[in-house]
Amino acid sequence: MKYQGCLLAVKDMTASKNFYEKVLHQKILMDIGLHVTFEGFSLQQGYAELIGIPADSVREQSHNFQVYFQVEDLNTVYTELKQIPGLLWVHEITEYPWGQCAIRIYDPDKHIVEIAEDMDVVIKRFIGQGMSVEEVAERTMFPLEIVKQYAG
Repeated sequence: MKYQGCLLAVKDMTASKNFYEKVLHQKILMDIGLHVTFEGFSLQQGYAELIGIPADSVREQSHNFQVYFQVEDLNTVYTELKQIPGLLWVHEITEYPWGQCAIRIYDPDKHIVEIAEDMDVVIKRFIGQGMSVEEVAERTMFPLEIVKQYAG
């Protein structure tokens, strides 16, 4: 068995495809109309009908699932997203105890989309700020051996 990614049920394929392709800069691998595949995930319009469940059983804004992306420069992405009128935000830039910063927004179907700093960036930032590898490992919760690879 080989994992193939997740599938998001969408109401309006045009709006959802535009969001992931134009707003989040994801590359379409396959587009067959009601089904669009990106790297790591797919969109499906008419999902309820496809699997034979009532259309009203597909929930919006369930807050129990998110699509997750990492970026090298979160501030640039944040600035770009702030320019998009009508974009719904879960939260703006938040720093977590392990040092990673992230933002969360909703896609057109109100799935949560997290965009976070790549942990490589976080580790390099802490080392650049003069933290010891031991301090960085403790703060990020990454194994010391992994953090040492960045200090070399």
